[in-house]
Amino acid sequence: MQRRSESGPRRDRREGGGRGERSSRRKICQFCHDHVREIDYKDANRFIKRYISDRGKIEPRRKTGTCAKHQRELSGALKQARFMALLPYTAEHIRGM
Repeated sequence: MQRRSESGPRRDRREGGGRGERSSRRKICQFCHDHVREIDYKDANRFIKRYISDRGKIEPRRKTGTCAKHQRELSGALKQARFMALLPYTAEHIRGM
């Protein structure tokens, strides 16, 4: 007779679903892939807007896949675009409250 552990049936590691589960594919930095030399704050409407959440926050590296170097440039460009009033500091639905 087999003995089962008190915590329940054993799970195979390949099944996943645990706390340490990671995505199978690593995200690549879009700026490195496109060989972007510098991130300009004036391109806010074209491509910088997608690095801001619906609440108006800067998306983290782990979500967007940008490298550390480009994330620093990106956050500087986003802050400069906000200061120059090209991008809002907060989302529109939050400002209306």
